[in-house]
Amino acid sequence: MGPKSARVYNTIRQWVASGMLKPGEKLPSERSLEKDLDIGRTQLRTVLAKLVAEKVIESYARSSYRVPSTDVSIEPPDGLEPWQIHGERTVYDNRWVKLTLVDVEPPGVERFEHHVVRLHHVAIAAVVDDQDRVLMLWRYRFVADKWGWELPGGIVDEGEDPHAAALREVEEETGWRPDSLDHVVTFQPMIGMVDSPHEIYVGRGAQHVSDPTDIEETGHIGWVPLSDIPRLMARDELMGSGTLVALLHLLASRGFGSF
Repeated sequence: MGPKSARVYNTIRQWVASGMLKPGEKLPSERSLEKDLDIGRTQLRTVLAKLVAEKVIESYARSSYRVPSTDVSIEPPDGLEPWQIHGERTVYDNRWVKLTLVDVEPPGVERFEHHVVRLHHVAIAAVVDDQDRVLMLWRYRFVADKWGWELPGGIVDEGEDPHAAALREVEEETGWRPDSLDHVVTFQPMIGMVDSPHEIYVGRGAQHVSDPTDIEETGHIGWVPLSDIPRLMARDELMGSGTLVALLHLLASRGFGSF
């Protein structure tokens, strides 16, 4: 973040911290912020996206932002009991997938064995250029027997830092090296039965350094306009929960309209 962006970032944070902008109150329009804070549109949107990611402000319509309301509590309730786990036995295990039966006892329910599929830790990256295009791969997935767009990503190797894995996967699968990546969220795609932590990263800018080296995973490489993402979603041409989570974050943080 350059000096001008840092100044605007600190200014908006101070507006919120001081109460100049109150909970639920709208920020001035992007055009007004550009003029009043002497900053370009691209730099301003980068600042606003960072503030949204930090939950200082929230996006609620196209190019519109407000201070989050404090009316709703997000504190977890007290007094709830977790399930008791009495043991676990392996049904199937190899280097890619492990299937186990876990002996569990929910509160007030008799013990039973619950299937759990344990997969690898995964890192996925959404890299956006200065034209608001995201680096993606058009691939065929035989399990679903379909083609679609995906973000680059893959397995975090044992002992590997997830951030390093995300950088590595982008370069191996696309030949582009991201300028930087920031962590957005860690989520579980099927929390009821599958254990597979997914790390989502986003970044802006990349340099083309080589041809892809991971031939097995490489498909058609393209820079897809973010404005086209809702249409691709409606056509069922986006594949994978990690891709959807990362792209929905980008759409929300940049104030794209309803989709």
